[in-house]
Amino acid sequence: MTVAQARALSELLPKHALDLDAASILSAWPRHAPLCLEIGTGNGENLLANARRNPDRNYLAVEVHRPGIGQLLLQVETHGITNVRASTEDILTVLGRLPEGCLQEVAIFFPDPWPKTRHHKRRLLRVPFFELLRPRLARHGRVHIATDIEDYAESLLETLASLPDWENLAGAGHRAPRPTWRCLTRFEARGVAAGRRIHDFVLARREAWPCLD
Repeated sequence: MTVAQARALSELLPKHALDLDAASILSAWPRHAPLCLEIGTGNGENLLANARRNPDRNYLAVEVHRPGIGQLLLQVETHGITNVRASTEDILTVLGRLPEGCLQEVAIFFPDPWPKTRHHKRRLLRVPFFELLRPRLARHGRVHIATDIEDYAESLLETLASLPDWENLAGAGHRAPRPTWRCLTRFEARGVAAGRRIHDFVLARREAWPCLD
């Protein structure tokens, strides 16, 4: 952690942090607007670019790697960005406190693959996570996922096949096109340089429509 990142955590995080104990968590932003959550923001390259491009939306960065949040907050301060809030809490804790239907968009780009078989149970993109996320996603919300790990992509497809309340918008067993708004971060660029294929997915809630007599 750099000196500047440490300063950002001590001075800026209290100002821009999401208060999970607040009576109204969504009051953390200065105005009501569609909420976009990015899980595992790294240094915040993608989230910051989109927050600046879409000032009419609110953004929540969740990242347990504190130097990354420190770097993000430095950029928030430098560019005077007002629609970003951050949390260093575990994402399962954060989701458990968010109100239902509040998330218009969720981005999960290159989550930790936990490559060893005995560690696969630590992967985020498993059934319990999707069960926790679904009620927090707005009816027409979208979940965008990207991974450069073939095994993780296949595992995700298997998980989705077991979840009747979720829909893969590219079709069962298929990948989605790369979204134009997703920035090419340094992390992704390293994966591409190493020859790894990038797998994109776009998910939505599958709604149960009432039968009409």
